[in-house]
Amino acid sequence: MAQIVLLENIHPSAVEVFTAAGYSDIATHAGALPPEALRDALRGASVVGIRSRTHLDASIIDGLPDLRVIGCFCIGTNQVDLATAMERGVPVFNAPFSNTRSVAELVLAEAILLLRRIPEKNLRVHQGHWDKSATGAYEARGKTLGIIGYGHIGSQVGILAEALGMRVIFHDVEAKLPLGNARAYPDLSALLAESDVVTLHVPGGRSTENIINEATLSQMKRGAILINASRGTVVDIDALRAALDAGLLRGAALDVFPVEPKSVDEPLKSPLIGLPNVILTPHIGGSTVESQENIGREVAEKLVRFIQGGTTKGAVNFPELSHQDLAGTSRILHVHRNEPGALALLNAVFAERKINICSQQLQTKGPIGYVLTDIGNEADAALMDALRALPMTVRCDLL
Repeated sequence: MAQIVLLENIHPSAVEVFTAAGYSDIATHAGALPPEALRDALRGASVVGIRSRTHLDASIIDGLPDLRVIGCFCIGTNQVDLATAMERGVPVFNAPFSNTRSVAELVLAEAILLLRRIPEKNLRVHQGHWDKSATGAYEARGKTLGIIGYGHIGSQVGILAEALGMRVIFHDVEAKLPLGNARAYPDLSALLAESDVVTLHVPGGRSTENIINEATLSQMKRGAILINASRGTVVDIDALRAALDAGLLRGAALDVFPVEPKSVDEPLKSPLIGLPNVILTPHIGGSTVESQENIGREVAEKLVRFIQGGTTKGAVNFPELSHQDLAGTSRILHVHRNEPGALALLNAVFAERKINICSQQLQTKGPIGYVLTDIGNEADAALMDALRALPMTVRCDLL
């Protein structure tokens, strides 16, 4: 029976999914843990669920010999050493869809608030002023929204923005089907020059680090608004502060930051603190009751499908095999180095023992291959030992 450890106050819907699937050895933790406490908490775990604050680096993963699968109950997976997990035969799953609506609604709300100068007006009322001036306050209708990164969230933002009467344009490094009346802009600088509001929806990583910098900020339409609800590393914060101080931008809204506090009581350190035309939120784009419940269910269901059937559809670091009903008596999951002749060596073990293969799926990704084999015999310890002893084997499990 799988031992399951869930950290960072993952929604109870995840536990409901595991319980319904027959699992009862479930440990939950309200927050992220420091490295040594994390190692202790994960000792013996075969299934680990985390959110964004828990970092599973190579030293942690290498110290968990029983670990079979990792679930990131969020969109991002950069808190996990994906390469090490792959090399150890551990698939990693996330929730790329469940908080789409929540993030999109936040982005549109912030765009409206900044177009109307609500943060500044709100502050003035609290300070005892009653400023009813319409100067600098605009409707969203008729304005141009520029979306950088037209994936699940970016495209949803575009649909909602069109319902407000906004013109939608987008830039993506991959060809994407425009939804509604959205138009693709291959030239990023052209998008920046035309957009009244620019919103970022790109993944983290080297390719997107500081894509909004002094140069790209200077290309933005004067008086535009910048919104970032993607990854904290994609905006050069010092350059943004300079652009705001110079009056190049009307305002900005950030939900993510290059370095974020690790606890509720730790303050955010940012040069944007105190600016009346900047909305700062504590990485809550997906923090709604609805999205957290959906995320808990989505990721837990993926983890259950893997530990019960070997299904890796949707894994971010692993060869993807779709669900298939058991075709024989036993199902064996075999992860191996992606080398010529690996499948032949694997099947030779079955042939030597006169074991019939009822069904077999193979998929490779980068340095590893993954084979799901249903056999017509009961798999005994001797068979599993022989498979694990093959020179290319990374890991081998019996379901």
